Amino acid sequence: MADTKRRERGLEMLKKVYAGDVVAPPEGNAFTDVMLEQVFAEVWSRDVLSIRDRRILLLGIIAEKGETMTFGIQVKAALKNGELAPDEVREFTLMIAQYAGYPRAAALIGVIETQIAEVEKEKAAG
Repeated sequence: MADTKRRERGLEMLKKVYAGDVVAPPEGNAFTDVMLEQVFAEVWSRDVLSIRDRRILLLGIIAEKGETMTFGIQVKAALKNGELAPDEVREFTLMIAQYAGYPRAAALIGVIETQIAEVEKEKAAG
């Protein structure tokens, strides 16, 4: 059974981390219940590292694993939340290429540019 207080804390942090773009399913899905109560209520909410620091670490891990879709979700959230600027995100490809390989970095260039354009379009719209 889910811990309602931790779930609520997790839901609040999920909304903050993803700028409201990611919505959790209703309570009762074991995977998301645990994710909300542990990853978001307990890990993302700690104050030793900032959300920006956690995001950069996560982007590096995701990039190395070649998870371009997830990388895009994280980049968009970082841009919308003002944690990273477009030039900072673009700079990541240089580090990623050196440590995870050029094919991994090259696969992210289009993802990054798409997310930058999408966030700029959303800001212009309102």
